[in-house]
Amino acid sequence: MPGLHLLAELYDCRCAPKLLADAGALRELCLAVCATPGLTPVGQIFHQFGSALEPSGATGVVVLAESHLAVHTWPEVHAVTLDLYVCNFSQNNSAVARLACQRLISAFVPARVLRRELERGIPDLAGVLTTPEND
Repeated sequence: MPGLHLLAELYDCRCAPKLLADAGALRELCLAVCATPGLTPVGQIFHQFGSALEPSGATGVVVLAESHLAVHTWPEVHAVTLDLYVCNFSQNNSAVARLACQRLISAFVPARVLRRELERGIPDLAGVLTTPEND
C-alpha cells in the first residue's frame, strides 16, 4: 500500500465563482484532472449544497483504482480543500499525483495555499508500530 497522500487548503480563490459554487463545474474539473495518465477513475459522487437557484458550495469524490480524490468548496469564503491519495502498488505514481494536485490548485487560482505530503505504507522505523491489541 505505499503511496503519496497530498492535502491542500486553498484560500482566497480567484477562479470563476461557478467553480466554487456548482457541483457540475466541480465534477467536470475533477474528472478532467483524473483523466491524467496513471489515474483510473472507477466511480464518482458529487453533492450540491444550497439550491439550483442559489448554489452554496459543493463536495465531490472520485474513486480511483489507485485510491481517491476528494474536493470540498466554500464559495462564501473563497476556499477549497483537496485530498488526493495515489497508491504506488505496481509503479511509483508520485509524479502523477503531484501533477494532478497542481492542476487542481491552478484551476482555483488561490492567493494562498497550504500543502502537506504524506508518504503512506512505509512504517516509521524510529516510531512505534501499534497493533489493534495495544492501541
